[in-house]
Amino acid sequence: MIEVKDLHKSYGKSGKINALNGISFNVNDGDIFGVIGPDGAGKSTLFRILASLIMPDSGTAIMNGYDVVKDYRKIRQIIGYMPGRFSLYQDLSVEENLKFFATLFDTTIEENYHLIKDIYQQIEPFKNRRAGALSGGMKQKLALSCALIHKPEILILDEPTTGVDPVSRKEFWDMLARLKEQGIIILVSTAYMDEASRCDRIALIREGELIASNTPQGIIDDYSDILWAVEGSRMSAILRELRKYEKIKTSFAFGDKIHITVDESLQIGELKQYLINRDFRDVGINPIEPTVEDCFIALTN
Repeated sequence: MIEVKDLHKSYGKSGKINALNGISFNVNDGDIFGVIGPDGAGKSTLFRILASLIMPDSGTAIMNGYDVVKDYRKIRQIIGYMPGRFSLYQDLSVEENLKFFATLFDTTIEENYHLIKDIYQQIEPFKNRRAGALSGGMKQKLALSCALIHKPEILILDEPTTGVDPVSRKEFWDMLARLKEQGIIILVSTAYMDEASRCDRIALIREGELIASNTPQGIIDDYSDILWAVEGSRMSAILRELRKYEKIKTSFAFGDKIHITVDESLQIGELKQYLINRDFRDVGINPIEPTVEDCFIALTN
């Protein structure tokens, strides 16, 4: 398992930029654990520490019994790491990249082909194409294959779906679910709140601090506000009007709707009439169940 306790990391000459401020969590064997948060939240710093690429200022991180600072050589043997930015050799072909990473760990493609078969088969027809000429989704699959080729115990994926099309994103998460069945611990970070539901457990992180950790449904079950969705035309004008109304606690745009939290005393009919009186006549208002993103906003507010 993974045990992270009170990790701190600062940057800058005087350490004024706090990237991590006391992060603690545990990950059980065979789990997909998601670290969810916006850009700049500290996700990449956390994963670089867990991959033994940078050292924490204080705190500990134990990966399957090995300390990331004291046992960094062993850590690098048991993990597969996929950084947020594509970092393979772009002038090498797909097959050459994979062979190179297999050689680094004293193994071969053939020896562990069963681990990458489902993934690699999708890009194998292009095995002679240079990695730099691949599409975003194909680069993602190649990077994952290279991270898996030495049969790691722990897979660390830093925002693997950023900039990838929705179809490739879904395929990627389907692949992670199949890898989980082989007993690999998977750590994955993302800024996409909708991907939280594909994880067994998640940690919500903001400005270097962990604000909640639970199963996705557990996070949702802890949500206590009354939540409504408002829709209609002239949404920007409706949003401005909603933010003036004293019985509305919060209001945020969510795609083609506005999610609002309200006082217990407010009735849907009352709010609808308020908007009609201000010339918003095609408004629909309905109670809704919260998403992880709604929970994140509530916790940060």
